Amino acid sequence: MQIIAGRVRDLGGFSVKRVLPYALHRMVGPFIFFDHMGPVDFPPGAGIDVRPHPHINLATVTYLFDGTIHHRDSLGSDQLIEPGAINWMTAGTGIVHSERTPPALRESGQKLNGIQLWVALPQDKEEIKPSFRHHPKDAFPVIKSEGATVKLLLGSGFKHVSPVQVLSDMIYAEIKLKAGTRFVLPADDGRELGAYVVEGALSVEGEAIAPYSMCVGEPGRSLVLHATQDSLVMVVGGRPIGSRSIYWNFVSSDPARIEEAKKLWVRGPQFGAPRFAPIPGDDQEFIPLPAT
Repeated sequence: MQIIAGRVRDLGGFSVKRVLPYALHRMVGPFIFFDHMGPVDFPPGAGIDVRPHPHINLATVTYLFDGTIHHRDSLGSDQLIEPGAINWMTAGTGIVHSERTPPALRESGQKLNGIQLWVALPQDKEEIKPSFRHHPKDAFPVIKSEGATVKLLLGSGFKHVSPVQVLSDMIYAEIKLKAGTRFVLPADDGRELGAYVVEGALSVEGEAIAPYSMCVGEPGRSLVLHATQDSLVMVVGGRPIGSRSIYWNFVSSDPARIEEAKKLWVRGPQFGAPRFAPIPGDDQEFIPLPAT
């Protein structure tokens, strides 16, 4: 088992705890990126402005505990992301999106707390057509047992299947545990599992797992969680799908695609571009390609 503590990263105006990728453990199942946004209290007049930026060959997943984010993308999607909902965006050949605080909440101020994930796509699905799907908070299976409540967000587990259409074997779940609860995460079919503590504390294999940390088990090995406090835990995992190259917002099994994407993004989104079109209603700025 490996324990990965979230490392603080400043995204300009707010910070995140970054768990994946980690130098000694790049992925957990198909999940290649894990950021915990917040918790942060934005005063009136403040908020987030993640300007238009690109992705290829992955899917993004946003899940909020508190707050609201306005998502827009180059497909024309225009969606408020609110607590408890799942928003799955398949980049495929390429997509551009932005994430901002809605004007009314910027005026009043808000608390923001949530998880941002990237899922690496299987090699034969990396260059599929981009898409965006919103799933409301009441769309997911909820499984209750003594001391535990599980909300299955993606994939399969606990004899249930999420309504979100995914492209490989995976599990993503929100689990609330009462203090003193022992809960088993089965590693069915060779899955690799990670358990991230949002609130509370766990003990796994005799090791203490503090808030903002993830424990990752060996592929095919179940994780037994002991909640030492009332805890909120996010579980990610699935069968490993192979290594991926990553540069900035680009993920691919083929480094040549990343080089192509870098060259295409130098001028930002362009009408008629093969991968990166402008976002309707949010086309006046973009995040430049980082200097190498």
